Formats: sequence, structure tokens, C-alpha cells
Amino acid sequence: MPAPASLVPLIYPMPGNEAFARALADRLSADLGTIETRSFPDGETYLRLRTDPAGREVALVCTLDRPNAKLAPLLFAADAARDLGARRVGLVAPYLSYLRQDRRFHSGEAITSASFGRIVSTSFDWLVTVDPHLHRYDTLDEVYAIPTRTVAAAPRLSDWIARNVPNPVVIGPDEESRQWVSQVASLAGAPWQVLEKERLGDLEVRVSLPDLKRLAGRMPVLVDDIISSAWTMVAAARHLTASGCPPPICLGVHAVFAEGSHALLAEAAGKIVTTNTICHVTNGINVTPDLAASVAGLLAERRS
Repeated sequence: MPAPASLVPLIYPMPGNEAFARALADRLSADLGTIETRSFPDGETYLRLRTDPAGREVALVCTLDRPNAKLAPLLFAADAARDLGARRVGLVAPYLSYLRQDRRFHSGEAITSASFGRIVSTSFDWLVTVDPHLHRYDTLDEVYAIPTRTVAAAPRLSDWIARNVPNPVVIGPDEESRQWVSQVASLAGAPWQVLEKERLGDLEVRVSLPDLKRLAGRMPVLVDDIISSAWTMVAAARHLTASGCPPPICLGVHAVFAEGSHALLAEAAGKIVTTNTICHVTNGINVTPDLAASVAGLLAERRS
């Protein structure tokens, strides 16, 4: 006998997130809802939930790269679901933005990570994401006032390396990545190093490796959580090839890729592979099962 509709989660994809939401709904045995949205001539948003959320556990799926244009429709959808009788409204954000500005460096600056956290916490009952880029925060609980779950992509990256790269050496972008890179390497059964990095400007980085001799005969695999400007990876890839290594494989969790950065990195790298948290041509590692498991666990906790 099928479960009552009220017990089956309802997943709504925000525009551009349809494939991810469909895969998530399949994993959760959830219903896939539809949202109609368009812009009025004056630029305001029209939004309609075509699937009734009344009495349902609702999750909106929206990866938050380039977030500014996405935020208003997302908040309207969450408010509409709640107003139409949803039991709870959660957010699945495979990539979570606005964690960069975590303190006030100059007088008058907005601490946008805190501001964004308050806005999202007001509109949603829970949040699930993948590897948020926490700088000076230890956990998302310092930013969000709602239950959060963080999916770690390291096991998926490690598995990809183990299956696809003979004799790898894993290389991290900077000293801050040491713990994360060591975990990826350990799970893949590979040695590792981190770059010594000097940032000369927003788009200029100088890097070096502490022990190039340890790379002899190995395939270098550069790993980072976010590939945005890609300048660190480009500088590292050029440094490695100039030192006699083969063009490295570059792995990233979040394929943000600022304008022109993918082409720039492609010239320096042997291969680029990212997870599917942001839809991109480099996607080759699927984290949907892990997100689905976190959402299922959170929903089960909320029901108990």
C-alpha cells in the first residue's frame, strides 16, 4: 500500500535545478513538484506553485552560485509553500553562497554571511548543503538559526581518484586545506602535499611545492573545494609542468568558474573533474546520493 501523500516529501526545483531535483526525488521516493516562474515587464517576479504543498514536507532545491538573481524567487517560493499549508519548508542548496564575508574588515562593511544566514533562517525550517566554504566559522550553526546538515564530498573525490588515477599524489591549494586534503588522500591510499602560496593580488598567485622529489613517477591531482577564479590551480598546474610533471588532474567540489576561468584552467590541466553541486561541463562526480541520505535523516529526525 503506498504511503499517504502527506508522508511523502515534495521536492520543488527552482529554475535550472530540475535534473538535480529529479535525481534527489528518485532517491527519496519523493514527489517532484513544479514551479511556474517568469518576470513581469518591470522585472518583478511572478511565481506559482503548480503542485499543492498543503500538509506536505517540502524541500526547495536551489544551488546558490550567482545567488543574487536567484534569491528573490527562492524566498517567494518558500513563503508561498508555507502560506499554502506546507508542514515544513527546507532548502537543499548543493552549493551555498555568501560565506566569504565573515567579519567586518573596514568600517561600515556588511557581514553578508551573517545577513544571508538570518534571511535564509527566517524563510526555511532546515538546510542541507555540500562542503560549505567556512573561513573563520567552525560550523554552519554559527551562521544559521535552523537545523543544518553538511555533506562531505571528500569520500566521493577519493573514490574517483582511486578508480581513475594510477599512482596519484594529491596536492592541496594552501595550508588551510591540509586537513581536508590529507583526508582525501588517505581515503584514496595516496601520498599528499600542500602548496606554499603567496597571493600577489586578486588574480595573481605564486605557488611552490615543498618537496618536488616526492612527485617523481606520480600523477599529480590538484584538489580544492571551490574553483572560482582558478588562479591557484592554474599557477600550481604551470609550476608542476615546468618542473617536469605531467599536466595535473584538477578536482573540485564546486564548479563556480568565474568568467574565462574554465578555459584558462583547461589550458594548464590534463583533466578537470567536479561534482554536480553546480551544473557544469566538468561534472563527473555525483553527490546526489549523499545529499539524499542527509535529507532523509533530517526528515526522519523531524518526524520523531
